[in-house]
Amino acid sequence: MFKSVFAKYITAFMLIIVISFTILAAIIGSLISDYSNRTTQDTLYRTATNVKKYIENGYAISDAVDFVDFINSDEQSIMQDISTLAMYNTDSVIFITDRRGEILISNELTTGMEVTGTVSEAIFNELVLEGTLKRSDTLSGLFETKYITYAIPVYIYGGELAGSVFVCASAESINDLVEITIKALVMASLWVLLAALIAVYFITDKIIGPLKEMGKAAKSFAAGHFDVRVPVIGQDEVAELATAFNNMAGSLASLEEMRSSFLANVSHDLRTPMTVIGGYIDSIIEGVIPPEKQPYYLDLIANEVRRLSRLVSTLLDITRIQAGDRKFNMAPFDISETARQILISFEQQIEEKKLNVEFASDEDKMFVLADRDAVHQILYNICDNGVKFSREGGLYRISLTARDHKVHVSVYNEGEGIPTEELPHVFDRFYKTDKSRGLDKTGTGLGLYIAKTIIDAHDEEISVKSEPGEYCEFTFTLKQTAEPAAKSGVSGK
Repeated sequence: MFKSVFAKYITAFMLIIVISFTILAAIIGSLISDYSNRTTQDTLYRTATNVKKYIENGYAISDAVDFVDFINSDEQSIMQDISTLAMYNTDSVIFITDRRGEILISNELTTGMEVTGTVSEAIFNELVLEGTLKRSDTLSGLFETKYITYAIPVYIYGGELAGSVFVCASAESINDLVEITIKALVMASLWVLLAALIAVYFITDKIIGPLKEMGKAAKSFAAGHFDVRVPVIGQDEVAELATAFNNMAGSLASLEEMRSSFLANVSHDLRTPMTVIGGYIDSIIEGVIPPEKQPYYLDLIANEVRRLSRLVSTLLDITRIQAGDRKFNMAPFDISETARQILISFEQQIEEKKLNVEFASDEDKMFVLADRDAVHQILYNICDNGVKFSREGGLYRISLTARDHKVHVSVYNEGEGIPTEELPHVFDRFYKTDKSRGLDKTGTGLGLYIAKTIIDAHDEEISVKSEPGEYCEFTFTLKQTAEPAAKSGVSGK
């Protein structure tokens, strides 16, 4: 029943509005009824009191010896006078009874309703006993419908009960007022329901529309199509979600592109050495390569095997990093010495390119707290890239600077640099600057990603600056520490 968000929203809104207006109608109806009853009672009380005073004063100055004779002797005049006294409550029924409750006169001239008969003994006794009477009923069948009644006794000669004055008003007028109020509330609630229905429709459509588009896009992503985008309308939370979704789609598309590039690179890097190895071995077995040249080709085969080993090691490193299995042994070591050793290891490549080498260190020994092997891996990879992408005769510099309790390690080279639009992706997985494989024939696009992951695990930072066609400089930081104290004795492994 409630499969859609619209159905849930509209049902919830309708229930809230209906329940709210129902409670409101009940409260307002009750308040109006109570107020009308109090107002009517006050009006009836004033009318009954005025009529009582009029009757008592009239009887006192008359020559009548009996209360009933007084009423009957001037019935028309009394009727007109009590009608005048009730001029602010013209729909009231006023009648006067004798001491036994028999009705003597009523104001049928103004109300058009003649009231005859006798007030029940129980009601009259209650009036006499209490001194007043307040009721809301038919007065034991005296009226056909419910009336609000206020009655007071009439006394003569200083305390003798002569009769009573009853002032009654129909309760239907109050019911009509309550009914009109409730009808008005019902009409208002219907308009509010209609307005809420329209508002909820457009609001939910604005919310659900982008969500449906995101659902369709997600299905496209599952099918491998990452070019779908969700329209961004407005600047609200839904628009922010749509923007974030599109950014995610862009990241997925970029990741898929890099993954495809990585697979192509890895496939090439695996196929090429395996083809070379297989070809040379077949040639040796078949005797195509003479025995005196076999050591040379065996050396080529060994180089290709080492190349395959490096590739497999890199892939294993990625797997371990992603699984969180790689643990880091944090211990002090001399980063300056490590940098010198790595620089020396590239002596042959540096000489081949005739690079102008500079090595700058604030101190001869600079100790850092880090995993020696992991940092060696990072620095070796960055230095290797620096040599590989340097132009012949260009400047190649390694510098170590101590600042703010950290050692900043930088590798600078002059060469093609990195295009500005590709700088944000340098540390992404599978990223490879030279997609044509013109210069980078051995890289897999994972070295800098591993470097970034290792530096992040050390809670440090790594960054790159580059000017296309001019230079490129990678910098990472490590926590500086004091030189460890020398250990006495001989330690063995």
